[in-house]
Amino acid sequence: MTTGNDQKTRTALVTGASAGIGRELALVFAEHGFDLVLVARRKERLEALAQEVQGKFGVKAHIMTIDLANPAAPRQIFDEMARRHIMVDALVNNAGFSVPGYFRDTHWEDQKGLIQVMVTAVAELCHLFGPGMAARRYGRIINVASLAGHLPGAAGGTLYAAAKAFVIKMSESLALENINNNVHVTALCPGFTYSEFHDVAGNREEMNKLPKIIWMTGDVVARQAFDAVMAGRPVIINGGINNFIALLARLLPQRLVHSLMARNQRNAKAKPRAA
Repeated sequence: MTTGNDQKTRTALVTGASAGIGRELALVFAEHGFDLVLVARRKERLEALAQEVQGKFGVKAHIMTIDLANPAAPRQIFDEMARRHIMVDALVNNAGFSVPGYFRDTHWEDQKGLIQVMVTAVAELCHLFGPGMAARRYGRIINVASLAGHLPGAAGGTLYAAAKAFVIKMSESLALENINNNVHVTALCPGFTYSEFHDVAGNREEMNKLPKIIWMTGDVVARQAFDAVMAGRPVIINGGINNFIALLARLLPQRLVHSLMARNQRNAKAKPRAA
């Protein structure tokens, strides 16, 4: 990517790049001239995406297959970038999943993995790559949160909403810390987005009952995220309906909000697809 007096090709590292919003974000960064580092567990999908962006946009695409549920993964990613002499200018923390079902009925190892992937790894990757960005006075970080982070947690999403709320607040704080470093940090808060996320979570049948007007496509969400981080917006909630929902959650009496959320049993009744 070259802008103004900057003649340097920049590199974006995207976690959870094999599908969904992560894949779309990788495509948008590539379209804007960024080389890519694609990180996920599914090697075949990463290889296919790498070939696609190289053919379409002429950028370099590196892949790294790793599971962020492994506590050692963030440091391994950082060390591998140093070994390959790849300077990361943009970081997209997108990897994530949900653990459906009542909290009391789930396996702790699954919940522990959610915290590792969606809280600890996000914070650690920002902590590892952020200082270099600040020192070079250029950095772009997108932390994929959710509209759920602005709402009370629904049944069956006990730690999901909590993790996303953490990501939002952390991103806001990092944005303020780096306000004079040309390092922009944005929490991306999509609502319902077409992807395979709900197939894996096991609530696709319930999700299909929702009105189509509330759904957005991944490419639109990704483009809005890219524009937001480039403009230095700490938080972006995608879509007018989602912004209205978040506003109501702040303004309505919390007793009423909790009563409304109590009706949402989609995740509690979901049956996750086998990995």
